[in-house]
Amino acid sequence: MDSASNGIEKHILVACTGSVATIKLPVLLKTILESGDTLPWNIKLKVIVTKHAKHFYSSEDIPTEVSVYCDEDEWTTWTKRGDPVLHIELAKWADICVISPLDANTLAKLAQGLCDNLLTCVARAWDPKKPLLFCPAMNTQMWEHPVTATHITTLKTWGYTEVPCIAKTLMCGDTGLGAMAEVPTIVDTIFEVLGVDTC
Repeated sequence: MDSASNGIEKHILVACTGSVATIKLPVLLKTILESGDTLPWNIKLKVIVTKHAKHFYSSEDIPTEVSVYCDEDEWTTWTKRGDPVLHIELAKWADICVISPLDANTLAKLAQGLCDNLLTCVARAWDPKKPLLFCPAMNTQMWEHPVTATHITTLKTWGYTEVPCIAKTLMCGDTGLGAMAEVPTIVDTIFEVLGVDTC
């Protein structure tokens, strides 16, 4: 694992859950990297995907310079006492974490403090002094369930930054709130939180 960032690098950790919006992962990564060409520091990217997130993208579409981690890596990188623990190392490495998309299931896990996979373990080990962005994505009926607002509020009380979902026709054919924010909005928010105006 690379060391913590310095004045000439920013480390961005993108985390994806089992939402169909994960199909936008390749575009999100490429947009972040392309935007980085105009910044005063270099961008380093790493990605975490849950088991079900893998269903929605092809590894061939991920930029070659981006490392992608999954649950299995948590257990294959540790063999004995003293070995680095992946979720701790990733949490230390990153300057910012962006959960994009955040599905209803993982939202509920985070709000309850559960940590049963690599992504939720990183979130549980996250330093609250560092920014964590989350981009909700779910069906409109799931979005409108009363518990969703409760979970969103919980994350925001911890200092996490919501990139609000938008209304559109969803993959299932329903129309309404619940779609993940557009990629340019997410990228602009990342750099805004990092203190850089990309406009």
